[in-house]
Amino acid sequence: MPYILNTQSSAQCTHGGTVQLTSTSNAVMKVDQAFALLQTDIPTVSGCPFMKGPTPSPCLMVTWVSGATQTKVNQTPVLLDTSVGLCQSATGPQGTVMITNVQSKVQGL
Repeated sequence: MPYILNTQSSAQCTHGGTVQLTSTSNAVMKVDQAFALLQTDIPTVSGCPFMKGPTPSPCLMVTWVSGATQTKVNQTPVLLDTSVGLCQSATGPQGTVMITNVQSKVQGL
């Protein structure tokens, strides 16, 4: 069973930049003493080193494609360690986010 992501989880963009997992829309549900992340949250990326040709093209944010099917907060799916997020630059998607650390107490569907 997958685990629910929270604001203490860790993630990186495809190129190794740091994803700031903050919840902008959940002030209701905590998982392991930190707010659960929702599919509508849009984390920012810092430190992406990606260069596309001679010009910088760093990942700037993550948009989530999938969330939990049954576990929701105010009708919005929570994010799981199996959720798919796309790393976005100013010109479009550049790959999928890599979840590197997650709480291991609460599971979701």
